[in-house]
Amino acid sequence: MSKHKKQQPQGGDPMGHGGMMMAGQKAKDFKGTFRRLLKYLVPRRNQLIAVFFAAVLSTVFSIIGPKVMGNAITELFEGAYGVMTGVPGAKIDFHAVGMLLLLLTGLYLVSSLFTYIQQYIMSSVAQLTVYDLREDVNQKLERLPLKYYDGRSNGEILSRVTNDIDTIGSTLQQSITQFITSIIMIVGIIIMMLSISPLLTLISIVSLPLSIFVMGPFLKRSQKHFADQQRSLGQLNGHIEEMYTGHQVVKVFGHEKKAISEFDVVNEELYEAGSKAQFISGIIMPIMFFIGNFSYVLISVVGGILVTKQAISIGDIQAFITYSKQFTQPITQTANIANIIQATIAAAERVFELLDEEEEVKEVTIESLSKAKGAVSFEHVDFGYGDELLIEDMNIDVQPGQTVAIVGPTGAGKTTLINLLMRFYEVKGGSIKIDGIDTREISREDLRTTFGMVLQDTWLFNGTIKENIAYGKMGATEAEIIAAAKTARADHFISTLPEGYETILNEEASNISQGQKQLLTIARAVLADPPIMILDEATSSVDTRTELLIQQAMNKLMDGRTSFVIAHRLSTIRDADLILVMDKGKVIEQGTHIELLEQNGFYADLYNSQFSKQTAG
Repeated sequence: MSKHKKQQPQGGDPMGHGGMMMAGQKAKDFKGTFRRLLKYLVPRRNQLIAVFFAAVLSTVFSIIGPKVMGNAITELFEGAYGVMTGVPGAKIDFHAVGMLLLLLTGLYLVSSLFTYIQQYIMSSVAQLTVYDLREDVNQKLERLPLKYYDGRSNGEILSRVTNDIDTIGSTLQQSITQFITSIIMIVGIIIMMLSISPLLTLISIVSLPLSIFVMGPFLKRSQKHFADQQRSLGQLNGHIEEMYTGHQVVKVFGHEKKAISEFDVVNEELYEAGSKAQFISGIIMPIMFFIGNFSYVLISVVGGILVTKQAISIGDIQAFITYSKQFTQPITQTANIANIIQATIAAAERVFELLDEEEEVKEVTIESLSKAKGAVSFEHVDFGYGDELLIEDMNIDVQPGQTVAIVGPTGAGKTTLINLLMRFYEVKGGSIKIDGIDTREISREDLRTTFGMVLQDTWLFNGTIKENIAYGKMGATEAEIIAAAKTARADHFISTLPEGYETILNEEASNISQGQKQLLTIARAVLADPPIMILDEATSSVDTRTELLIQQAMNKLMDGRTSFVIAHRLSTIRDADLILVMDKGKVIEQGTHIELLEQNGFYADLYNSQFSKQTAG
């Protein structure tokens, strides 16, 4: 760990808001993003109008307070002065003073009530707005193509979905009402000060341009450091995510020191950028206080002279001093909030960039696959992730119920073929047909319900075993779940667990073995009962007995279904109806196991080398 203090990921927010966005970060299109964000507030315009009026009333009652207090002081001073100087009939009118103090109490109580009302309504507006925003983002993520996720890190996407939206919510809930209040307070205080003394008001207002002139250079310098802080924070989050998710691998290869060293470097950069940003931002307030106090001293001196000349009452000078001290606060708040709003618009822009990402091409559904038989054909298929084609003129013909094994070295295009079959990516030429129907004429939802998948990387969520199996079919009964588990050879191990089917899997599903995870994913696929299966052999990391169970379960699962098997162990696919041998994106050989061995080509070399290794082992 770094020797320095832990850096808080507040982004230098002067108002103490959380979030990943840094104060001072600028949006590329401030006006356009701001207008777009306002559209999310339009459905709640009535609540916003209520917030505005509540803020106005709260501020007005608060502003009147010092004037009433000044009147009370004047009443006390004049009565006391008359008694001390022996003015006939002079006395302190405690009833009048009491009534003024009672009025003052009432003003502040009503002001507090309206403050509560505006905060209560605004919290609802903010939460409903970010709720709508999260809904739109969540729906968008479901519509984005696989290439979007392939091209971006999980951390970046999560940052937009969580941190940036949280930044927007915090600003809406806190800063908007403060901004309205500050503006009204500035206007109200100026009006009250002018009503007391235009000369003193001029002295007070002169400090405003002086404050802005002094703050400008500091804000500009701090923005660069806030940008560095944000970049370092993103790097640190990415590093921590990588090290946490792969901590076992880090330990196995003894890279703990390297991981800690990399963390220290990034953490040090974050410390340096954050400390400089916070230091520059931190000295703004003392300078503002100095300018404000200097103005306060000057007002006190000039006001004292005016009192001696009886040009102003002592209560009014007291009220004016209170106003002058309050005057810099809303100005400072407005400057800070303007900076926060700038960062918030930048956060909103990042969210809107996600919402504007190109979606999967919307199709017009022409055909339905509700009762697919499972015939699959690739006809002159071309595909490439970029301009260069990875697959050229691929032709495959699979009959219903056949088992097709796909073999080849790493990078041969086995997974790409499956991605095209599932329409995670669109072909650039040719067509893929199921039961003679072009998959582009079928909705993706309809198409994907035709497939079941059991992958090498098992995916189970935090929930009961029963819930994980039931994920394969909406509204599955307990009897169907148990039957699927029995078919997948998973019922035995589930029954031996203390809680049985109610056993809760943790987030990593690390409380069961790798082989047991695989059996559960097979049970899920059995329950879904799709006409076409895609299987990625996943027996390399399990013992021989579990491998046999998984293989039996897979054989049961493939029975009567068209199956595509990505094969790693060639000994497991000898009985496949068709073996596709892929290399560099092309099907270089195809046929049965016997036919391919007789060709004495690529497959025969691959099989013999694997067989000889097993024999040697």
